[in-house]
Formats: sequence, structure tokens, C-alpha cells
Amino acid sequence: MTPPHGEDRPARGDGLLIDRQPEPRPDPLAPTEEKHHHGPLGFLRELPGLIFVAFLLALLIKSFLVQAFFIPSQSMENTLLVGDRVLVNKMVYRFREPRRGEVMVFINPNAPTPDRNFFEDVVHWVTEGLGFSSDPQKDFIKRVIGLPGDVIELRRGKVFVNGKRLQEPYLHPERGTADEGPYTVGEDQFFMMGDNRTNSSDSRVFGAIPRENIVGRAFVILWPPSRFEWLGSG
Repeated sequence: MTPPHGEDRPARGDGLLIDRQPEPRPDPLAPTEEKHHHGPLGFLRELPGLIFVAFLLALLIKSFLVQAFFIPSQSMENTLLVGDRVLVNKMVYRFREPRRGEVMVFINPNAPTPDRNFFEDVVHWVTEGLGFSSDPQKDFIKRVIGLPGDVIELRRGKVFVNGKRLQEPYLHPERGTADEGPYTVGEDQFFMMGDNRTNSSDSRVFGAIPRENIVGRAFVILWPPSRFEWLGSG
């Protein structure tokens, strides 16, 4: 049936019928129009933030997890040589007690207060954390010989713990022949000695180390690559 004249279709826009084409849907695979800061200028804008994040990560790692230490003296030869860099686990002794034979970094109880300004402190903190420098008067690295309550005695250069001779395959060939002690290790203290007994300032000189002075356990020689080695308990 043919509609009456003039009523075959409402006009567009008359509110009754809109003849619209379907709107195109966005292509999920099409590239979005985002502004990326490419090139050197974009990198320079992000650089301060990257440096700040790196600084925070370095602070976190150095303060709580691991730290590199530079070996400045001959006191631990031939286990550790001058110039070696070791990694120190600063968390391990939060979960267990130190064990005899482990190589440990600790703060010298008689260390003088360094005379440095703020800038020098920052430089020292950074270089020390990376293992490029060390304060030989503050940070000592020795081997745990005596545990709390032990009696340590040297007889002709040989170490006896509670009357029993300690087997020490790590010692420097020049071992000395002196009689020293006996030394009684106090509560929460540790008796530390260098592997190079004739060239080591250790607990025979400054006494046992309180637990609060412990920095952590040295567990690997990291540098130089030819010296890479895991450090056990002797």
C-alpha cells in the first residue's frame, strides 16, 4: 500500500526518525596519540629522577643488605690480599649467631672520629659502598676465633680453644711461635684474629669485639676476577 502523498518518510532532524550512519569504533591495534619525550632533552628531564631513585636504592642496599669492602692491609693473607674487594652480607647475623671460622667485618672499638666535612662524608660513603676505598682505622676484617664464653690461648703460635687445639688450614705460612693468653671471651663478644698472625692487629691487642660492632659476614671475593672465590668457615 502506497503511503499518502507527503508522508512516505519523515524529514531528517524532525525528532521522529534520524537516519544516522554508525559511528566508527576505535581500532584497539591502532597507535594512540601519546606524547613521548624522545631524544636527549627527554632523557635530561628524566635524569634527576633516575639519579634520585638510584641513590635511594644504593642507600637501601648499603645500609641493610650487602656492601663491598676494600682490603687495605696484609692482616688476612693469604686468604685476602691487599686490593681485594669482598662482598659483606649485613643481614645474616640478624637471623643467627656468628660461627667460628667465618670472616667478619666489624667496627674497630678504638677507631678515631674522622675529621671530614659533609661533602667529604658523602664522597667517602659512596666510594666505600662501592668497594673503592676503606677506612683502615675504622673497618676491620678478621676471622672469628672465639665465641662468647670461650677461653682462647696461644701456645707456641698454635691456637687452643677451651683447651683443644683449633685446626686452621687458612693460616699464613709465617705463624709465629709466641705464647699468648689465656683470653676469656665475654658475653655477646667475639674474639677476632687475622690469618696473618705475625702481621695482624686483632683481639690480642684491642680485646674481644662486642656484637653491636659487627657489620656483617664477608662471603665472596668479588674483585679482581682472577681471585673470585666463596669464603667459607675455614
